[in-house]
Amino acid sequence: MKTVLRVISMIVLTLGIIALGYIMSIRLFGIDMTSRAFELTMQEPEEVSSEDVSAEKAEETEELHWTISFIGDCTLASSQYNNDFINKVNGDYNYPFKNVAEIFKADDYTIANLECTFSDRVGLVSDGTFAFKAPSDYARILPAGGIDFVTTANNHRDDFADNGRVDTDMALDIAGVPHRSDNETYLFSLDGHKVGIYCCYNHLSPTEEMVKTAIDNLKDQGASFVICAFHWGVEGSYQITEVQDQIAHYAVEQGADVVYGSHPHVLQKMETYKDSVILYSMGNFSFGGNTSPRDRDTAIVQLVLTEGKGTRLKVSAVKVIPCCLSSTEGINDYCPMRYEKDTVEYDRVISKLNGSFEGPDLTVDYSNIG
Repeated sequence: MKTVLRVISMIVLTLGIIALGYIMSIRLFGIDMTSRAFELTMQEPEEVSSEDVSAEKAEETEELHWTISFIGDCTLASSQYNNDFINKVNGDYNYPFKNVAEIFKADDYTIANLECTFSDRVGLVSDGTFAFKAPSDYARILPAGGIDFVTTANNHRDDFADNGRVDTDMALDIAGVPHRSDNETYLFSLDGHKVGIYCCYNHLSPTEEMVKTAIDNLKDQGASFVICAFHWGVEGSYQITEVQDQIAHYAVEQGADVVYGSHPHVLQKMETYKDSVILYSMGNFSFGGNTSPRDRDTAIVQLVLTEGKGTRLKVSAVKVIPCCLSSTEGINDYCPMRYEKDTVEYDRVISKLNGSFEGPDLTVDYSNIG
């Protein structure tokens, strides 16, 4: 009996120590066990026949759903070091998204990060290390490819100063593409449900004050779903920074349903936190800024939204479509395509998004650029 009591006492003591350690870790370090790497159980949607669609419609319930697609950096222009993107597109606005446009046109909304200037202004030059510029009518590539909104809150917004910003905004307006820049918000409707987008760069450091103010303002305007588009992190790194971790979690705590990140030019992990989805970095997509990227992996991440409590929308499913940013081996043709299932490349994308990728970060060296 004493032996049994001693065993029970030891078990109770051990559980007590574990519980105490957990509580102390939360108080000291802010650790929240509701944060975890996202389990990518939802993969690329299967192809369905017209008969399948008809059968599904016959069995539909009253629950409505909407799909929002997120993609990485789109630089629909050449750099000042070459004219490769312009030459390959050659005025065909359908070209860059020709392999994936049907995905974006079939969803309810597609969001991208735009990193270039659209301008026809003669003599417009930049003193930046990298600056990307295309004719103003190249903004038409976006609606041709099914892109519904772009954030321009990034470090290439000022490549060509005030004239570049004015011309880009005008080109996007003429093309009919909604856009917002640093510390700006936008609202759109999904069958009467207001969805709010907050875009922030702030030199790679969104602040808690900026985030809270923006989310509160969107809620005051009736937003039932909030997306925070942040430009942050370290170029070439598969690891998130302390700022990314802190601000992403803070945004969710303030009411963000999705955090959508850009800037590292590589995929970083996805994560769920308090029922919200964090995409720390979506990498590159159609990226005219590099003729031969070392990391060609990218993805389309689709979030399926359904009605939650009251007027709120909630994420009910996540679908991942692993892609390559080029459809030509060895070079960048700026025309993303899907990876085939059960391939090394497909699985590598999944590993980057679920946080299990163990490859080295890319070393970004600008010393020979000038």
